[in-house]
Amino acid sequence: MAVTEIVYNKAKRSLTLTFDDAFVAELSAEFLRVYSPLEQTSVKGKPKPPVSNKKLVAISAIDNVAKHGLRIQFDDQHQAVYRQVLLHEYAHNQHRLWQEYIDALAVTGYTREANIEIKQL
Repeated sequence: MAVTEIVYNKAKRSLTLTFDDAFVAELSAEFLRVYSPLEQTSVKGKPKPPVSNKKLVAISAIDNVAKHGLRIQFDDQHQAVYRQVLLHEYAHNQHRLWQEYIDALAVTGYTREANIEIKQL
C-alpha cells in the first residue's frame, strides 16, 4: 500500500496517486484539505464541525517525510502529514467519505464555497 508515484495537476487541483498494488486514485486538494488528519480530531469528545469554504484550495507543496508519509501544504497555510495507509484508505473510500462530507455540510449549514473570491493574475 505504499505510494509509488505522485502527480499534482495544478489546473484541476488534484493529486493522482499510484500505489504499489497498481491502484490509481485521483484525490482533489479540497478532499485532502477537509479530511486533513489534523482536522479529524475532536475537542473534549465533541465532534468538530466540518471544514468549510475550501472549494478553491490548492496544494502549494508536497514533501516526502521518510517512512511517515507525505507532508502536504495548502495555499490556505494549512499543512499536515498524511500517512501512506491513510492515503490508501482515502483513495479506496473517497466516494463514501465525500458524500459524508456533503451530508455534514447540509446538516450544519456550512458551505464548500470560498469566503472570498480568489483570482490568479
